[in-house]
Amino acid sequence: MAERQGQAAPDAVLTRIGQVVMLHHAGDREEARHRFLGLWAEIGEHGDPLHRCTLAHYLADTQDDPEDELAWDLRALTAAEEAVGDRLAAYEGSPAVRALYPSLHLNLAADYARLGRPDAARTHLRWARGAARGLADDRYGEGVRAAIRRMETRLGEEGTPGGWRPPRQRP
Repeated sequence: MAERQGQAAPDAVLTRIGQVVMLHHAGDREEARHRFLGLWAEIGEHGDPLHRCTLAHYLADTQDDPEDELAWDLRALTAAEEAVGDRLAAYEGSPAVRALYPSLHLNLAADYARLGRPDAARTHLRWARGAARGLADDRYGEGVRAAIRRMETRLGEEGTPGGWRPPRQRP
């Protein structure tokens, strides 16, 4: 019984990240960034990959500089790949990380679009689209798919079968 309770106990670090996310969503971006950075200092570059992925994913949203946002989004993707790739069978958090992949790639597509790198943006949009196929038909999945459609429109890819099309030729 005690073993089952230990497994069902909430993850304290993810709970703390969630509390800072609520602070950010309430409008205190600067304080959220400060608290996220404090958590990052605690977790460290070699901490639990699920924690690093989640934290970097949300920390990116608090950045003022698009290059900084890109750097945090890349950290999130690297941590996700570590969590899923290295320990897929053994790591309990891997399904949660896999569910983040569409959003991770979508954020990178947005970062690259903001930085004037449309080819990189389209690549990550294509990966987001592919990863979104595995999402449930729930509120989260529908929200991610809607965001992908908005990014397709932004990058001029709406209505393309399979997602990507070559640039239009000028007559």
